[in-house]
Amino acid sequence: MGDILVLAEHRQGELREVTLELLTLAGQLGGNVVALLLGSGVDDFAGKIAGYADKVLVVDDPMFANFNGMAYQAALAEIIKSEKPGLVLIGNTGQGMDVIGALAVELGLPFTTDAVAVKMEGDKPEVTRQYYGGKIDGTIDFKDADTYIVGMREAAIPAGEGGKSGEVAKIDNPVTSEITARKFLEYVEAAIGDVDITQSTLLVSVGRGIREDKNMPMMEELAGLMGADISGSRAVVDAGWLPTDRQVGISGKTVKPKLYLALGISGAFQHVTGMKGSDLVVAINKDPDAPIFQYADYGIVDDLLKVVPALIDKLKEMKG
Repeated sequence: MGDILVLAEHRQGELREVTLELLTLAGQLGGNVVALLLGSGVDDFAGKIAGYADKVLVVDDPMFANFNGMAYQAALAEIIKSEKPGLVLIGNTGQGMDVIGALAVELGLPFTTDAVAVKMEGDKPEVTRQYYGGKIDGTIDFKDADTYIVGMREAAIPAGEGGKSGEVAKIDNPVTSEITARKFLEYVEAAIGDVDITQSTLLVSVGRGIREDKNMPMMEELAGLMGADISGSRAVVDAGWLPTDRQVGISGKTVKPKLYLALGISGAFQHVTGMKGSDLVVAINKDPDAPIFQYADYGIVDDLLKVVPALIDKLKEMKG
């Protein structure tokens, strides 16, 4: 098997967690792990990445001071041509999705997106994707090629601790012409409400399984007794039961609390992607086949409108 090339991702001075997840996966697959870091003034990132890779290729150029999909695509294409990796791993993120399709078409290489698992069968990757809201796993059958490109879902695997001491090599910018068709203007941050759920230690997250808006006060009471914040699925936000800034999932926030209590959440992959990194997941759902139980450390199969009042009573009793 050839080298595994991982595209490092960073934004506004922070290395994205998905980078370490991809590097951890690459290390598990075996072979030589090579990270590609595009940026400007990114020596600190290179040092951290070296703990997960055998080699870090750094293109330090003002062109990459901020993300530009066309510039990234052009650089990646040239690096792939020169390095000839057997597998390229890219995060299935906003940045990654801006690059991966056009990159694969330009190079004529097979690719897939939103992978949840990868293993090697000889020199060819066996990639798993999920369908029908995460209820079915499917395997991608690639045509034979020298290089395969895979977009990996965030939080599909946890980031490891590293342990390598890879070589850091600065290389010239392979993009020799200015990118003029697209230019970075500014970052526009979404307004954060009264609570930033991405920083919450405890989360009580509700789904359509709570049935009606009138049951929200009960969920909020439970959260208050636990010292937790309230979050929810897209269905609950779309129904107007919670504000947008409390939404967990692909189209909401990615959270990593110490405890994630999922109440009436079925567990579609769009939601699970946003909470899979939680330290401990407890799910309550009356459907024993709900996908959320695949990700839960503990599960209760019962009507949450019976279980939650019992939990509230017990917490009140404990608090005296």
